[in-house]
Amino acid sequence: MRRHTALGFEIDAITNSIRNVISGDSFQTEVYRLAKIDLKQITKKNKWNFNWKSELENNAKEVYKLTIINNPNVIQGLLSLSIEQDHIFINLLENAPFNIGKKKLYEGIAGNLIAYACKVSYQHGFDGYVVFEAKTKLIEHYKNTLNAKLVGSQRMIIDTSAANILIGKYFKNE
Repeated sequence: MRRHTALGFEIDAITNSIRNVISGDSFQTEVYRLAKIDLKQITKKNKWNFNWKSELENNAKEVYKLTIINNPNVIQGLLSLSIEQDHIFINLLENAPFNIGKKKLYEGIAGNLIAYACKVSYQHGFDGYVVFEAKTKLIEHYKNTLNAKLVGSQRMIIDTSAANILIGKYFKNE
């Protein structure tokens, strides 16, 4: 059995899109497949934490970027998924460095990406089911913010009802 990374993303807010922390303005988002050319800006030097190049090169994974509509060159966050037999598995999720911490620019990034994973689950006939490994200290956080359920020591699952709430919040216009 392959070893999975325990994820430590924070759900700072469940928003209708992503929200500028300073102005409070909301911005609609788009999700695209990550392209090789995007890797130039996703580096350790630019304060990204994970090796997204290896995620992108792994054919068993699909890697997506979240951008603001009409601003596709600025990546707000990244998501790596695997299509399993009956669910979507989240391998990695990361907010852009400028969307982390007390001085972040936008909130709602991680929730937006999780909602997108739920959408992909529906596209594959999995009824919204999404699974990920959580860092132990964040299990309660994910239960409270995502309505995720613990199904092992660190494995969490988003079921159909939780997926519908997230999709309805972030993708209600689709």
